[in-house]
Amino acid sequence: MSSRPPNLTFKLVLLGDGRVGKTSLVLRYVNNVFSEKQEATVQAFYLKKHLVIEGVPVTLSIWDTAGQERFHALGPIYYRDADAALLVYDITDNDTFLRVRKWVKELQQMASKDIIMAIAANKSDLVRSRKYDIQEAESYAATIGSKIFVTSAKSGTGVDEVFIDITTRLLQKKKNSTDGLFKISIRYTYIFCCIQQPTVADPTPGGDQ
Repeated sequence: MSSRPPNLTFKLVLLGDGRVGKTSLVLRYVNNVFSEKQEATVQAFYLKKHLVIEGVPVTLSIWDTAGQERFHALGPIYYRDADAALLVYDITDNDTFLRVRKWVKELQQMASKDIIMAIAANKSDLVRSRKYDIQEAESYAATIGSKIFVTSAKSGTGVDEVFIDITTRLLQKKKNSTDGLFKISIRYTYIFCCIQQPTVADPTPGGDQ
């Protein structure tokens, strides 16, 4: 019976203040669309993106969360079981970067200890009005074992790169795990031709539905 690469599913959650462009980044990456009139997110939702990294089929379950302070208490519901987090800030607004630092501290305390993080300095199309030194952000990212990507949901700049980098790092972590790619520790997988495990809905809040 011939073997096939496992189909891996990873959960990625986006965190950041309201109006920094989290939803726009997700929609640009998954559907390649952008709207100048994107409404603020008031409840979490997720989209799936199927891609192949190093010959391995991967599904990203990308969760977009509300950034307004009144929804902050709901954050742990979505990131507690996440494999990765993309922290987004507005490159023209230093306060939104300071908020990213707070999100990182929260993730370090409450999320998985080996969660993969990346930072998106979004709205680079407005770079002329930038108020923050990207080098300082890069230095901070290095201290938490993360990477920073300059992105623009409007133009598409850097969007694919950040999601592909996260997925590649998730895959590498999986390869380096005790049982490698064939350890069934994610939501669903198949290994052998003609033998497929049924998809099981995650009963925890924020899981796949």
